Amino acid sequence: MNKNHPYSVPWRWVSASMEAIKLQVKQDGRQSFIGHQLGGVAEVPNSKDQRVKSARAIQITYYLQNYGSTTQDHISEQWETEFCTLMHQLQEERADIQLYSLTSFSLLRDFQKTIDLSRSKIVVSLMLVLMAATLSSSMKDCLRSKPFLGLLGVLTICISSVTAAGIFFVTDGRYNSTLLGIPFFAMGHGTKGVFELLSGWRRTRESLPFKDRVADAYSDVMVSYTMTSSLYIITFGMGASPFTNIEAVRIFCQNMCITIVLNYFYVFSFYGSCLVFAGQLEQNRYHSIFCCKIPSEEYLDRKPIWFQTIMSDGHQHSSHHEPDPYENHFIQHFLREHYNEWITNTYVKPFVVILYLIYASFSFMGCLQISGGSNIINLLASDSPSVSYAHIQQKYFSNYSPVIGFYIYEPLEYWNATVQEDLKTISSGFNTESWIEQYYQFLKAANVSASNKTEFIGVLQNSFLRRAEFQHFKNDIIISRSGEESNIIASRMFLVARTSENTQREVVELLEKLRPLSLIQSIKFIVFNPTFVFMDHYGLAVTMPVLISGFSVLLVLILTFFLVIHPLGNFWLIITVTSIELGVLGLMTLWNVDMDCVSIMCLIYALNFAIDHCSPLLYTFVLATEHTRTLCIQDSLKEHGTAIIQNVVSFLVGLVPLLFVPSNLTSTLFKCLLLTGSCTLLHCFVILPVFLTFFPPSKKRHKKKKRAKRKEREEIECIEIQENTDHVTAV
Repeated sequence: MNKNHPYSVPWRWVSASMEAIKLQVKQDGRQSFIGHQLGGVAEVPNSKDQRVKSARAIQITYYLQNYGSTTQDHISEQWETEFCTLMHQLQEERADIQLYSLTSFSLLRDFQKTIDLSRSKIVVSLMLVLMAATLSSSMKDCLRSKPFLGLLGVLTICISSVTAAGIFFVTDGRYNSTLLGIPFFAMGHGTKGVFELLSGWRRTRESLPFKDRVADAYSDVMVSYTMTSSLYIITFGMGASPFTNIEAVRIFCQNMCITIVLNYFYVFSFYGSCLVFAGQLEQNRYHSIFCCKIPSEEYLDRKPIWFQTIMSDGHQHSSHHEPDPYENHFIQHFLREHYNEWITNTYVKPFVVILYLIYASFSFMGCLQISGGSNIINLLASDSPSVSYAHIQQKYFSNYSPVIGFYIYEPLEYWNATVQEDLKTISSGFNTESWIEQYYQFLKAANVSASNKTEFIGVLQNSFLRRAEFQHFKNDIIISRSGEESNIIASRMFLVARTSENTQREVVELLEKLRPLSLIQSIKFIVFNPTFVFMDHYGLAVTMPVLISGFSVLLVLILTFFLVIHPLGNFWLIITVTSIELGVLGLMTLWNVDMDCVSIMCLIYALNFAIDHCSPLLYTFVLATEHTRTLCIQDSLKEHGTAIIQNVVSFLVGLVPLLFVPSNLTSTLFKCLLLTGSCTLLHCFVILPVFLTFFPPSKKRHKKKKRAKRKEREEIECIEIQENTDHVTAV
């Protein structure tokens, strides 16, 4: 069977009038239904035969014959390109007519256009992330400031992402626009490990050798980073498994898994080496930027103020009241001196509870309005011809479904009355453009009997197909000849269904109606339209990744149940991640984001992103041994708050350039990732610090243990004092 490339051109007139009827009678006597080709129709008042007075748009479809060879495909693509160029020229010449064209290669070309539009914006995004990471890692202290470590951390993630892309291209992979989110996903996870490692370095004692400090930082951070990296691999690994029968999702998940693995090893090795080098410079008292020896205080006192500011090591800021110089970092200072006390204040807690109730209400309201994303424009550049065509199609031609090809791919006894009834049953409810209906009418009008195979095929070949008004049906019938006998081995017809304004949903329903019939009917047939490929893709994309991510979450929860030290930490993690996931889902729906492939992948990423940031905070709180919950949550924020703020702010800053890419795909990516980062930040710094102060776990047990230890320590000190004889008394 020949492969046909459709060319659909809606012609929209600003003011157009025509006299026609929906069942058009051509000059050669043929009758054909053209109702689905007219848009914005106004009928003649009081007309019994529904005569058309005017139409604001008309849709013309051409089919280009193609025999499937590579050369023929190349020629067809060139022909389509010239066709689109001609339509553009006609549009410029005729300002009173608006032309919109769509060819079989238009969707692919406009889909890949997002890559070209976003290249410069990705570079700007990288620059913003580098700037945010560098500034957030800096201090006034020239010895302990680590701007280059923030810079090198982002470059580490970039190198690992480029390596993953190289592996993808070496293995004959083809880049597409859906992979645009991988650099942002990788940056959100990789920089979290970088900033946690840098924060772990700050928590070590300065009196230790730099090798011991690096070892302590690794032991403090890399276990958690290993677990969260494993979580990413499990979650996206399920999407890359054979359980996912969507090629785009499988390719995305495969690349994401490779990127996460490379991220982990690059952070573990390359960034760890950078940390060792920076630690050695700090131990030898070298400037963190200029890499020169920091002069003594006596030398600095004789220099100007600007020189003292640049070369000061912060020694004068250290005192008995503030023994840790790293606490002068501006984020940590803000959290310790201002935010921790404010968020745990009794008068703030009621407002936080009200805020969470508002958050939960909007999230729940959005979850009730979830709709499937079967709109093709969600993946295309906003200013592309395909999007303009889709808008006009929806505006003027939404009353009819696309033309559906009905293909019978086996020899059939068309002359049999039972077969004829089966065909009428299948096509009931559709307007048809069918050779077999025209042939039956021809036989009836000519009063010719064709009750057996020989008569049926003989009249069809020798009389029906030779008439001028029916010659166009030759491409709809494939007749094979074996000796003197002829057989109809395949045929096709076209169906058009009347729909309401919600064309996308009803096309899916038509597909769901026709597909089961092809399995249970005695007639073997398939139905096809170019939009069905998209409908199939998105019908599966909404369900399968959700099931896969749910199964992955179940695996992770089982895994963490056996690995965590305290079960309440696991419980709080489940509650928090569920709250964040539902919040992202609900607010995403209220922000007019459909459940398409990109948003589903962002939801899976939101699950991992929430666990990545909330788990260190929660487990530190659960295992804390302070007297009260308030002190425990303050210590947790003090220990992990800086790294969380650094990573989330860098992540959100990097998303800003996506807002300026004229593409619906990047718009969806921006909205979903912005909600992911914002909801995670809200839970880490507002909701959890308040809710953990009046919910379990209780700290009374730790308080009793501390009192017992302090009493035991006092007794030991008394014994030591009694045993040690005072020298003055001895004399």
